[in-house]
Amino acid sequence: MQNEMTEKNNSELPNHVGIIMDGNGRWAENLGLMRSAGHLAGVKTLKQIIKTAVNINLKTLTVYAFSTENWKRPHTEVDFLMHLFSEYLEKEKRELNEKNVKIHFIGRINELPQSLISQAHDAEEMMKKNTGLKFNVATNYGGQDEIVRATKKIAEKILNGELKIDEIDAKIFESQLDTVGDPPIDLLIRTGGDLRISNFMLWQSAYSEFWFTETNFPEFTPEEFLKALKDFSKRDRRFGNVKTSQTKG
Repeated sequence: MQNEMTEKNNSELPNHVGIIMDGNGRWAENLGLMRSAGHLAGVKTLKQIIKTAVNINLKTLTVYAFSTENWKRPHTEVDFLMHLFSEYLEKEKRELNEKNVKIHFIGRINELPQSLISQAHDAEEMMKKNTGLKFNVATNYGGQDEIVRATKKIAEKILNGELKIDEIDAKIFESQLDTVGDPPIDLLIRTGGDLRISNFMLWQSAYSEFWFTETNFPEFTPEEFLKALKDFSKRDRRFGNVKTSQTKG
């Protein structure tokens, strides 16, 4: 199937795919393992998904790594996740760079542990000139929080006389989002069985196609990822319009 997707016309591939990587903990608990084992398995899955995205020339991939609400989890799990993020960057940044991936961290990055902030900045700096897959990692991210932060930036510009209220439009607003310069999300994938978007990319997913799967993220294979992309290529996307063929007669 990967060869089939590679040969597809670029117009049939989504420009931007978002993934809510859910079900790591449940996967581990179902096997009688610690939740941390699920997060470790999830990292291995993510590595394969990135490899597939690179191979099919996907333009932008955004993953939901840690939400603003995830701080409510047990301290031991949060500490493990922070350590896992750090370990992932240390191990994978060179390979990502070799694959021409451009990594970008979005969310309240400045509230993460200082060592992790430094690692994130170093990885971004290393890959800033790369022209392949744009890989956004949403860490300490929330869609509502992003919109509030963007609104505050715009309000500050108005107070400073840099912007007039009448000049505010969708383009101005998007210029203050964490994903400035990226296309909107065409396809939003959620693993783990839940049918909600959990405060992820609220603005960017306004016209997203959704693809939900019962598969927990550690078992989300490249084949299932490609299946979602193939399903997307068959969707009838109207963006609020009516197809001309439907109005005839």
